[in-house]
Amino acid sequence: MGIQELKKLFDLTGKVAIVTGGSGGAGRATSIGLALYGADVVVTARTLSTLEETAAQVEKQGRKALPISCDVAEPESVDQMVKRAMEEFGKIDILVTTAGIALRHAAEEMPIEEWQKVMDINVKGTFLCCQAVAKEMIKRGEGGKIVTVGSIRGLQGHPAGYSGYGTSKGAVHLLTKQLATEWAKYQIHVNCIAPCIFWTPLTEPILKDEEMYKIFMQRIPLGRAAEPEDLVGAVVYLASEASAMVTGHILYIDGGTSAW
Repeated sequence: MGIQELKKLFDLTGKVAIVTGGSGGAGRATSIGLALYGADVVVTARTLSTLEETAAQVEKQGRKALPISCDVAEPESVDQMVKRAMEEFGKIDILVTTAGIALRHAAEEMPIEEWQKVMDINVKGTFLCCQAVAKEMIKRGEGGKIVTVGSIRGLQGHPAGYSGYGTSKGAVHLLTKQLATEWAKYQIHVNCIAPCIFWTPLTEPILKDEEMYKIFMQRIPLGRAAEPEDLVGAVVYLASEASAMVTGHILYIDGGTSAW
C-alpha cells in the first residue's frame, strides 16, 4: 500500500452508515464522528423527534442525514428502516448498533419483565439489525462493516444490579464473534466496542451519586468515566479500511478496567 492510500485509511467519503439509538449520547457522538470522516448517516430511534439534533449535526458536517423511527426489537420495524435507507441511498456500508437499555436491580429482585425487555432490545435488537443489514450487504457483494456495542459488563460482573444488562452484553460479545465467523466469506467485518460506564443522561444519576461514583472509579485505572466522544475513534477505526484485517474483535474502551 502506497503513502497516499495510507493517508486515506480512515476516510469514509462516499460511505453510508446506519446508527441505531441515534438520539442517545453514544449514538449522537458516533453519528457526528462518522459524518466528520465523510459518511452519510441514517440515524434511528423509536421516537423520530428525538433525532432532530443528531441529524442537524450530521448535516452541519456537510453530510446527508436521514432520521428514521425504528424499534430495534421489532422485526417489521427493522426491515422497514433498512428498506427506507436502501431507497434513499441505494446501499449500506456501515452499521453501528448503539441502541440499548440498562435496567438495574439486585438479581434476587429483578422483575422478569424487565429482564426480558433488556434482552429484547440489547440482544434481539442487535441481531435483527445486523441480520437485516447483512442481507443487503451480501446482495451487493462488496462487503461491509458492522460495529456492535457491548460493555465491560459483558466481561466482568459488578455489584450494582447488572444481572440483566451484563448478561445481555456478554451475549452481544459472543454474537459479534459468531457473525464475524459466518460472514467473513462475504467480506463483512463484525466487531464490537465495549466501553466502561460513560456520561449520558441515563448514567448521570449513577455518576452523580458520590458513593456509586466511588465504586465505579475504583474499577477504572484511568480514574474517570468515559465521555461519548471517547467511543468515536474506535468506531471510525472499525468502520474504515484501517481495520481491514480485523473481525470478531471486542475492543474495550474502558480506561484499563479489563486489564485488572
